[in-house]
Amino acid sequence: MSDQMITAIGMGIGVPIILAFLFFIIWDLAKQSKAGRFGTLMMFLVLGGGFISYIIKIFLEWYVGRGM
Repeated sequence: MSDQMITAIGMGIGVPIILAFLFFIIWDLAKQSKAGRFGTLMMFLVLGGGFISYIIKIFLEWYVGRGM
């Protein structure tokens, strides 16, 4: 197995698993702090900023890659 294959598997499987775990951590934090709807939304926007930027990065790579 080459380094490229390990990296591709890690980026395709490992990172989404970690991001899903991050989602559940933020959800549990909002639930335990008894944040309302607005508070929960803000927690997801602020704490999940990296998650959102990762999704945007994947989309941009796909969009730029399909045009070439």
